[in-house]
Amino acid sequence: MSDDVAAATPTIGAPAPPIVLPGTTGSPSTRRTYTLTEFRGRPVVLAFYPADSSPVCTVQLSSYTAEIARFEALDAQVLAVSPQSLDDHEAFSAANGGFRFPLLADTERVAGTAYDVLGPLGFYRRSVFVIDADGVLRWAHRSAAGFTFRSVDELVGVVSGLVGHPEQR
Repeated sequence: MSDDVAAATPTIGAPAPPIVLPGTTGSPSTRRTYTLTEFRGRPVVLAFYPADSSPVCTVQLSSYTAEIARFEALDAQVLAVSPQSLDDHEAFSAANGGFRFPLLADTERVAGTAYDVLGPLGFYRRSVFVIDADGVLRWAHRSAAGFTFRSVDELVGVVSGLVGHPEQR
């Protein structure tokens, strides 16, 4: 990784790097562009994952979908980002019964670079960021190896701390 990218690594307590990416809505006819600023006033769980249809990514996103009500109880928005196309995202989602949050297409790896999640050869490292309601980066985890992911329990715990009340189960 170049020194320029390392210097741009976002830090906890700083404004989250902006994101403007196309994403899924559940229907190819309603694809749209998503921005972080549209979610101001709500915490955001921003999950970068290496590849659609890979075994770990499938389990990760399926677990977040299965327990989406826990994020919703905290008014948290989940966004998942990978470098595949929207067509790939929609096929991946359809093959898994749908995901209950947008899959954003970072085909140019702009967001991956901004959040310093690119590993060797430009592949995404599995990473998760929690951004508070004011757009400030409050928590980050970048995996060295992508064989595990941050659990719903862990992420809900982080978000619960931001919103100032325990999780509503």
